[in-house]
Parts: sequence; C-alpha cells; structure tokens
Amino acid sequence: MDDIKTLTAGILEKSEFLNAVRPLKQGKTKSRLFGDAVRHLSEDEISRLKAQGNRAADWHLILVAEAFRPGGVTDSAFFGVCVLGAFDGRPVAADASLAIPCGIYKSVIVESEIGNNCLVYDVSMARYLVLDQAVVHRVGALVCTGTCTFGNGLDIPVGIETGGREVQSFADMTMTAAQAIAARRSDRQLQSGYRDFVKAYAEAAASAFGIAGPGCVIRNTPRVADTFAGPGCFIDGATLVENATIMCTPQEKALIGGGAFVRNSCVQWGCEITSMAIVDDSVLTEHSRVERHAKVTKSIIGPNTEIAEGEVTACLVGPFVGLHHQALLIAALWPEGKGNVAAGANVGSNHTARAPDQELWCGEGTFIGLGANIKFPSDFSRAPYGIIATGVTTLPQRMEFPFSLINKPSAAPAGAPQSLNELIPGWVLSDNLYAVKRNESKFLKRNKAKRGAFACDTLRPDTIDLIVSARDRLKNAAPAREWYGPADINGLGENFMTEESRKKGVATYDFYIEYYCLCGLAGRLAGGAAAVSVFRDATKDPVWEHQRGLCGKEGLAKRGVKENLTRLFQMHEKVAADTKKAKQKDDERGRRVIADYDAAHTQAKDDLFVKETTDKIKKMKAELEQIIAKL
Repeated sequence: MDDIKTLTAGILEKSEFLNAVRPLKQGKTKSRLFGDAVRHLSEDEISRLKAQGNRAADWHLILVAEAFRPGGVTDSAFFGVCVLGAFDGRPVAADASLAIPCGIYKSVIVESEIGNNCLVYDVSMARYLVLDQAVVHRVGALVCTGTCTFGNGLDIPVGIETGGREVQSFADMTMTAAQAIAARRSDRQLQSGYRDFVKAYAEAAASAFGIAGPGCVIRNTPRVADTFAGPGCFIDGATLVENATIMCTPQEKALIGGGAFVRNSCVQWGCEITSMAIVDDSVLTEHSRVERHAKVTKSIIGPNTEIAEGEVTACLVGPFVGLHHQALLIAALWPEGKGNVAAGANVGSNHTARAPDQELWCGEGTFIGLGANIKFPSDFSRAPYGIIATGVTTLPQRMEFPFSLINKPSAAPAGAPQSLNELIPGWVLSDNLYAVKRNESKFLKRNKAKRGAFACDTLRPDTIDLIVSARDRLKNAAPAREWYGPADINGLGENFMTEESRKKGVATYDFYIEYYCLCGLAGRLAGGAAAVSVFRDATKDPVWEHQRGLCGKEGLAKRGVKENLTRLFQMHEKVAADTKKAKQKDDERGRRVIADYDAAHTQAKDDLFVKETTDKIKKMKAELEQIIAKL
C-alpha cells in the first residue's frame, strides 16, 4: 500500500507547472521576464510612443528589453511599473485568417510584463506576465486580483456531497493519489501527510501575478483571472476562466472555448472544455473532455474520460468513463473507471429526501443502463464489469459478483420479493463477451495519457481474485433451491438468483479462472521455461506467480502440461466463437426488426473487434501448436 512519500515522490521538484512559476517569482532583478536586461525608455522613444496614441501615468516607470523599438505599440495606456519586450514585426495569427504584426494595440496595461514578439490587442490587463510569443486578443479583463494559487489547494468533496472524503486539489494530481486519499480516511498519517504536501505545493504555486505561458493563445473571452495558462494553452470564446491552472505543452494542447466556464479548477495536458460546458471546483486529468453543456462540479475526472450533456457532481471518476447524454452522476467513487452512464440514468445521493450524505462505489467497467436509478448507499466495487440494465431501480446494497447482469426479472420465482431485481452472475462473460473484447481493444487504441498507467486487460490478478471469491460463494450455497435471496449468498446484494443462474455462473467463472491460468502457462513455456518444472519452480514474475498458485489450488498442476495446452487450445476456440456469437445475437435481433438491417450495419463476420479477437486467437493457437510439438 502506497504511503505519502510514494504517492507524491518528486512532484514538487519535477512539476512542469511549478518549475514554470518559480523563476517568475519576485527576486532581486528588475524584471521577472528579463532579469536585469531591461532599460528605461529614451526621450525619443517616449515622444514616438505618444505620437502613436499611447499614454502613461509615468513614462519613467516603463522598462523595456534592450532590443525594444516603439513601432509596435499604438493606442495603448500604461499604469504603474510595466515591462515590455521587443517586437520585430513578425505576423501573428490573432484569429482565423487574421494575421497582425506582433506588438501592443488598443490595450490598457497595468503593472504587467509582456515578453518578446507577443501580440496584445484590445485587452485590459492588470498584474499579468505574458511570456514570449503569446497572443492575447479581445479579452475584456486579463487580471490577477491578488496573491493567487491558480486553483490549487481547494477541498474537493468527492464521494460524499457533504464532506468526509475530501481530496485537496493540485495541478499534478494523479488518480492513484486521489483514490488513496478518498478511500483511506482512517489512515491519519496518510491524510496528514497529504495535506502537508498540498500546502507546500500551493505555496510553491502562489504568485502575485497571473501567467500566460509562451506561445499560448487567449482570445475572444470577457474575463480571464488568476490563471496560469501553460504553453500550448488555447482559450477562445470562453465565458469565464478564473482561478485555474491549465497545464499543457505545444504537443498536448489544452482547449477551453465555445462558451465554456472554468473556475477554481486544475486542467491537465490535452484536456478540452468546450460547447458551453461548466467545470467548477474540479480537477481534469490528462486528455479528459467536458463538452455539450455538461456540468462537472466538485469532482476529479480521470484520463480519457468524456463527459457530455450530463452532470457530474462530487465524484471521483477514473479513466475511460463515458457519460455522453443527459444523465446524472452524484457522489460516486469510481477510481478504476472504464465504464458508462447511459442517457436518463439517475445516480444521486439524496433520493430519499434526506441529507445528501450517502455514496456509491462503482466497480471497474460498470455499465449503468438507460434510465436506471441507483439508490444509495451502494457498493459495486467488488463487481467489476457489471451491467445494470435499462430501466432498473436498484435498492441500497453491496453486490460482489463480477461480470454480472442486474435486470428486472422476466418472471420472478414463487416467493421471491417483488422489490428484488434478478442477478445473473458471470453473464457478461457467458453471453456478452463481445463487449469485453471491444472494451479491451477500445481502451488500448484511444489511450492518449502518457503519465498515468492503467491496465486495459480485464482478466488480471485483482479481477481474477474477485472471480474466485464469487465462484466459491456460489459453490458453497446450500441447500440447493429454486432461487436464492440476499440472506442465502453473501454479496448477492438486494437481488435474487435462480438455481439455473447459479450453476451457469459457477461454470462460467470456472472457465475463465482456468483460461487465465493456462494462458499464463503457455506464456511461460513460450518464454523458454522447462515443462517439467514450470509449476514447481518459483519465479520473479508476479503475474505468473499468481497464476501458478491458482494452478495448484484449482488442480491444474496435477494434469500433464500437454493436456493443459490441448485444453487451452479448445478454450481459445470457445472464446473466439463466443465473441462472434454475442455480436451475431445483435444482428439477428436487428434483422427481425429493421427491414434493411444488413445494408446499414456491420455484420459479425466483418466487425472489427470480432476480427481482431479472431486474429489474436489464431495467433495464440499457432503458438500453442509450436509449443505442443516441442513437448
């Protein structure tokens, strides 16, 4: 378990943001941007500036770079100590199809510094540092209102709207740190250490000036205040950007525009906030998006996650979550992400009209269907890749069966309470494997994050351990009966399960536990391990050690190696067939309903993800044949 030193190692020293701010703090030099390489204006320069429509409260307070020439400054007013760089007249793109020579035009500059070859046009600026080649165009107010920390050090009440799992914001936030601080509330040493770290971070970030980084673009926006805009930042047509850190590079630009509203927030590399979206009191980690009127408040959003049209409040949402339509997600802890919230879903904490102090823990890959209603408190964290079907209303519960379906019962067995939904354990693996394979491929292809690491494969040690636990609880259910309720099987939640589903769930879980182990065996043999000792000898590979241990517990090590590999060959064929079959079910249903379905939809045999799975399985089978031939 990570301690505070591990969670924050090197951040204060290596942060791109902090290292950009540090040199701009007040030192002993005349200028924050140019050091002592500045001079006063000559009388001739002052005369020419006046002739070009400029004025100043005191021209002797204006300092300029050594190479400054007054030709690029017109119709502007200067107040207090201001520092101006050199403008060589090169054209700068002020807007689409609008290039203007660099310089300062029709602007009011108050106690600010402007770097070399910037374009400042039609701007009211106070206490700002505008670094080389930045563009500030048609900005009503670019101001620093006092000592600002750019949105760092604020309490974000994730998980519980009323507080209790607060995570303090900092611009270099990682999902690992956010998850640890939100979930490990009883670890007082960790909590205290984190607050000390964020305090030090915010102090290092504190500045008496706002900062527009080199090459950034800020235009067509009424107000930008107390904000750090990194190199590659592009603010265009926002309604407000205030008290924010926007981290980016020219290669990983951050975009805020199209009527977006951003306040008291930290925005990381490659993020986009557009089309009248609102981001308030939040942190967006790398390459996340908020768009189409979406509202994200008091939340931390993971890499590659997209929020559109709906609302996310008081949540910790991990990577690759999609919320693309009108839906509500409140007070959810979902650090592993990789799931979906469908249109019309209501996931909120105050469904009972009581205090909004309850919470939801989602599992990795949770899919919340159209119009579903999730009542709090609920915990699905030990049920990864579960599906809550369309229109289902779940009761408060703790459900612990991975890859399962919660649905309204088509026909409840006699005696089952009508308030309970039906749970089908392992259904996603047995009947919807296409979705699993599609997600694995999609996550790999769409991942743009470079700094955070997360697994894209679904069958790995932690998820397999949950499957083993669920399988064992199903096996140990006794005595056999037509259906089982919450009191009969631990982790069933407020649902019932039929005997038929229990048996099928055991078989499904058994299959994928074995498949996971035998894939590991094939990998070890392909890497040169000796067949005679492959189960006996310990290694330094943690995944294989996990698989090897299960091979012993599940009785697989008692089989011959060749028998296991022959079995794996057959399992590969079933995985490929089940993936295709799951897609074929959609095709068959579509043909029954839509007359020209095949003309407008990709059929299973041509589907990209089906093909990828089939090709991958063919390759694995060919490798198996080679291994078996050598035994």
